[in-house]
Amino acid sequence: MGLTLVEKIAARHTDGLAPGAVVRAGDFVSIRPRHVMTHDNTGAVIPKFKQIGATEIADPAQPVFAIDHDIQNVTPKNLEKYAKIEAFAQEHGIDFYPAGTGISHQVMVEQGYVVPGAMVVASDSHSNLYGAAAALGTPVVRTDAASIWATGVTWWQVPKVAKMLLKGNLSPGVTGKDVIIALCGLFNKDEVLNHAVEFVGDGVANLPMSARMTIANMTTEWGALAGVFPFDEVTMDYLRSRVGEFTNPKRPGRRGPTSRSGYTNTDIDGWWKNRNEFSTDPDAEYAIELELDLATVVPHVSGPNEVKTMVSLPEMERKHVPIQKAYLLSCVNARFEDLHDAAEVVRSGGGHVADGVEFYLAPASAEVQAKSERNGDWQTLLGAGAIPLPPGCGACIGLGRGLVQQGETAISATNRNFKGRMGDRDAYVYLGSPAVVAASALAGFICAPQDFAERPAGTAIRRAEKKTQPVGSVEIIAGFPPSVRGRVLFVDKDNLNTDGIYGSKHTYRDDMTPEEMAAVTFENYDPNFNTLYRRGDIVVGGLNFGSGSSREQAATALKFKGIPCVIAASFSETYKRNAFNNGFVVFECPELVTHLRATLKGRAPTTVASEIMIDYGKSVLTTDGKSFTFPPLSPAAQELIVAGGAENLVASRLRAKSPQSA
Repeated sequence: MGLTLVEKIAARHTDGLAPGAVVRAGDFVSIRPRHVMTHDNTGAVIPKFKQIGATEIADPAQPVFAIDHDIQNVTPKNLEKYAKIEAFAQEHGIDFYPAGTGISHQVMVEQGYVVPGAMVVASDSHSNLYGAAAALGTPVVRTDAASIWATGVTWWQVPKVAKMLLKGNLSPGVTGKDVIIALCGLFNKDEVLNHAVEFVGDGVANLPMSARMTIANMTTEWGALAGVFPFDEVTMDYLRSRVGEFTNPKRPGRRGPTSRSGYTNTDIDGWWKNRNEFSTDPDAEYAIELELDLATVVPHVSGPNEVKTMVSLPEMERKHVPIQKAYLLSCVNARFEDLHDAAEVVRSGGGHVADGVEFYLAPASAEVQAKSERNGDWQTLLGAGAIPLPPGCGACIGLGRGLVQQGETAISATNRNFKGRMGDRDAYVYLGSPAVVAASALAGFICAPQDFAERPAGTAIRRAEKKTQPVGSVEIIAGFPPSVRGRVLFVDKDNLNTDGIYGSKHTYRDDMTPEEMAAVTFENYDPNFNTLYRRGDIVVGGLNFGSGSSREQAATALKFKGIPCVIAASFSETYKRNAFNNGFVVFECPELVTHLRATLKGRAPTTVASEIMIDYGKSVLTTDGKSFTFPPLSPAAQELIVAGGAENLVASRLRAKSPQSA
């Protein structure tokens, strides 16, 4: 059986893989990624790095620091944080990009850290964007980042791989954002949850790199761990256009000969010559195969406040939904092409931003803004009344100027519209393409820049045959509880995101105590949760629990609260990783969730249910006189729990290798 591109890239970066050995979906491997990127959260990774006993960076060419999230915050406290990150970079010879350079993911691609066939990870969930350049971009969590700094490696489970066949060509005026909104809305039953998605088909060749970046970026919101495009002529042309455009970090550390940023035409020639290494084998097997005819895609918007709920522009126009805010910014849609599309809407329609509407504009990078200024697009948008912001994340993450207020409705070119993410939780946010955002800002209500006829989408789904494996007894290592008993708190919500579990306004407060963190759990989802909670309660959630941002506090806050474990129908893989890396047990039992939904009547957002008994040795849980099996927690997983998380585990291994321990 052949290999997928994802399996091939994973094998290229597997540490200690025997010659001739292959890597398959489901395998747990030790990976040595080409790069690991951290942004403002570098300030939280540094103490983790020190806490595990590390003093030197294993490979100074591996980490990249790019400040982007809270750059509008110029308080002494935040500036001091940024200065500490820069000083750490200078001390250890790490490439550092200060606030104002651009959004980290854009910087990683612009500056040549992402190349075909590379595995590049980041402690941010939108590292999926790197897949546009035929790389494997996937998120890790802060603990992983610290471990990679210290040892060069971390653990990773190779995900299932989905094949996304794109056929045909887009109609005029339809963009990459419209494609990914369609994919999220048409395939919204977790078809690609925790999968890596490989985009193939004749339609791929018709998508420019800017569209690929948008689509790959928002595979995160689709539920995927990665979205990977092939290495083809479009990729090669983009890479050649970047040669000579790379800039050194503005305030670098020791940028030595091992730095891996940038590339040459000779490098590109070599990659192209060996491009079979960067392609899927004809006989590779996929977990699921999906199909979309690009010619049937028409612009839609997502929302409100749900990425996977899409509404056609003709229907939105019939509803005539007024807006108060419009946003053209973020790592998904603030590149030169996006700003150009918006400027063309202004030029073709004329006019000014509608009365009562605030239209916020931020480029993906300083380079993007400079190019847009040279082209005249930036001035066109400002002349129409757009409010400029610096190159960074800002309102997309609920930071800085222009947040959506209570009762307001907004149209945004960002990648997420979760309730409370971009401001007040009692606001309504829709997602659309840059052209739709510009047209809506001018009109004062959500609308398309041109007329589009509604048409049925051309889709297909083919699923691989499911193979179930019997569950046997599990060895329980010393220190791990063989069983747990507690009352169930049923959080009946699919796709409950980390904003709902631990709000964004707390995420970049590094001074929160464990008690303070525990006190604010679930406040964005259900303010009544903490009234119902009793210490020792077991939380049970729905599908894709912990989706969205990669913030680890959504796991650690529950651990600090005294919750022994979380059970869900399924988890965001990043949330699961955060949990185990911090010594917190989570596992899946969809049959339990089905039982609770069938037996509990009149459910509230959080419902108190019966007591549950969990037997880890037998991988069985019991409640209401019924028993349900769940995947076994292997000794390797138990080891993380007993050690108190990956930091402690890595620290013990570092101590074991130190000369003093010999």
